[in-house]
Amino acid sequence: MKHHLSKNSVFDDLGFDPDQAANLKIRAALVRAIEEEIVKANMTQIQAAKFLAVSQPRISDLRRGKLHLFTIDVLVNMLAKFGKSVLLVIDNRIAA
Repeated sequence: MKHHLSKNSVFDDLGFDPDQAANLKIRAALVRAIEEEIVKANMTQIQAAKFLAVSQPRISDLRRGKLHLFTIDVLVNMLAKFGKSVLLVIDNRIAA
């Protein structure tokens, strides 16, 4: 079996270019935060959809990690509906 040294990100490991990987990392973090809020509120997908003013299939896409279907601004707006703000830290190493 051949060993692979991870770059600490599945997006980097899968060979996404650095710009795309950075964008996907941010979206993944936002999706995780939204999922945590849905679980914490003990919401069904239908309840979450109604609360977030989206369709139930959109919640299903979110829960299945279909990051390419969501923009950062849509995800930030979803978190805002839960009363959560997003803080962005930018330095020479990471933005998230």
